[in-house]
Amino acid sequence: MIAASRRWFKRNRTNFAIGAGVLGAGYLAGQYALGKLSEARQRMSDERIAKENLRRRFEQNQEDCTFTVLAILPTATENILDAIPVEQILEELQKQKSERLARSVGPSEIASSAPPSVADDDGKSLTSFQSEGYVHASQVGDGDSGSAEGGAEATAQSSPPPKSKKTKAQLWNEMKISSISRAFTLLYTLSLLTLLTRIQLNLLGRRNYLASVVSLASPQTQESRINLENHDDDNYEHAYGNDFETNRRYLSFSWWLLHRGCIQLMHKVTAAVSEVFGSLNPREEITLEKLSELTLEVRRKVEGATEEERRTCKWLPFLLPTPSQESYVLRESGMTTPTSAPPSPSLRRLIDETSDLIDSPSFTHVLTLLLDAAFSHLIDTKISQLAYKIPPTSASTARIQELVGTDVKAKVANSLAVFCRQAHAIGTGANNEYLVAIEGVRDLEAFAAVVYSSNFEFEGPEVGGAGASAAPAPVVVGEEVVPTATAPVPVPVPVPATALASAPAPAPAPASGVTVADIAVAEEVHVPEAEVKPVVEDEEKPVEEKDGEVAGELEESAVEVAKEAGFESAWGKALAKEDGKST
Repeated sequence: MIAASRRWFKRNRTNFAIGAGVLGAGYLAGQYALGKLSEARQRMSDERIAKENLRRRFEQNQEDCTFTVLAILPTATENILDAIPVEQILEELQKQKSERLARSVGPSEIASSAPPSVADDDGKSLTSFQSEGYVHASQVGDGDSGSAEGGAEATAQSSPPPKSKKTKAQLWNEMKISSISRAFTLLYTLSLLTLLTRIQLNLLGRRNYLASVVSLASPQTQESRINLENHDDDNYEHAYGNDFETNRRYLSFSWWLLHRGCIQLMHKVTAAVSEVFGSLNPREEITLEKLSELTLEVRRKVEGATEEERRTCKWLPFLLPTPSQESYVLRESGMTTPTSAPPSPSLRRLIDETSDLIDSPSFTHVLTLLLDAAFSHLIDTKISQLAYKIPPTSASTARIQELVGTDVKAKVANSLAVFCRQAHAIGTGANNEYLVAIEGVRDLEAFAAVVYSSNFEFEGPEVGGAGASAAPAPVVVGEEVVPTATAPVPVPVPVPATALASAPAPAPAPASGVTVADIAVAEEVHVPEAEVKPVVEDEEKPVEEKDGEVAGELEESAVEVAKEAGFESAWGKALAKEDGKST
């Protein structure tokens, strides 16, 4: 029995060996497959969590931009209101009216001194400014009493000869130009401030994100664990420009727009308004369509009548100072003193990249869309409802309202009262509906996403020296050299009456039909594995090699999000072209 069993096992030992091998191989293959599946599941979970964190960070950055604009906008508003004192002109008109009434003895003399229609028009216009404008009759009365007391004191003391008194027609013309210019200047200032703030905070957010990724991808040394203040090469937050003092100085450059740029912009807008609205009589009745045409003509003179003129229009002098004036801005904003150290290479690099973005065609195009939304809200919503008494349109009655509203006329003086009041609404720092209308433009978020996710290949550790302050390399778009990673932005389909007619053509959508309005740009940003996976193999790699790997992964993510958002990245094309040449 035992011998027979031995012979049977001996005859089938090959089969037993093969069976055991098959079972072992199957077990190992199953364990390998389960391990890979578990690893893939964990990687997908980590990527989803990291993507959600990045999306939250991007959205929080955009909310910070909104709060920042609301916080600093009143400074520019105050400077513009002081530069264009519409209320003083209104007080002068009220004073002249009071003097005429005081000189009159009876109603007969008042009627004989001026035609009834003129007297009625003047009374209604001034009443409209008091009731609908920002300055009320009580404030005007206080101004009159104050001027009377000032006149009594002036007679008691020696004073210079009085200035020549302006006529009523001159005052009304000045009121017309000042009211419209002030409202338009505030719209331009709000739009420019919104774009400048988006560029600044998204550039800083990108650098902070890159610094955090590199710090996670790089093993901590013993010195970096025990030193509370570390300014060596292993301090990646400081190396990538993520230091508090540099960020403070960089953000303080918005001082230029708030105090100098808005005044320069005011002179440009006032000249255009004087040329377009100068011959318009305040008593004249015009339609809303005519007012929209005049507004559009002002925009053509300020921004450019053609696409080529708008592309060559330079907004940089209104937003940032020249290099020779940068130290002056830092001193005026309280960031430096005459004995402070010169700007760091990191600050120089941020300023250069901001200047390149402002001079890019995409900036001009997005600014045009923001101004379209702002002017549409002012003319098509506020002026039409408050001055022309046109009820707001709805989806069911839009066709009827449009036919009725085209024939409605209103006096220019009534519109001036609305312009005067809306100027304060445009520049308010709380519940600003014009800022809501501007931020409703989807291309603004897409532009911010491109700024946030681009130029990773140019981000490197800052090393003191002349080479560290070099600006990002330019890229080629077709036949033209563009200094930054920008691309045309699609134009919204609805075009308001105050929008520039010759707006740039929309960029071609991807083959799938996905556009910026159809997807959430921030949700599509891919996070490199360096942020979500523990680094074990990189412990022996040099720091420069690991930085290059992280920048390469971020570069691929930026190209992918730009394509998915409807932006075919110009710098992505240039990099692909350079890769083809190198191969």
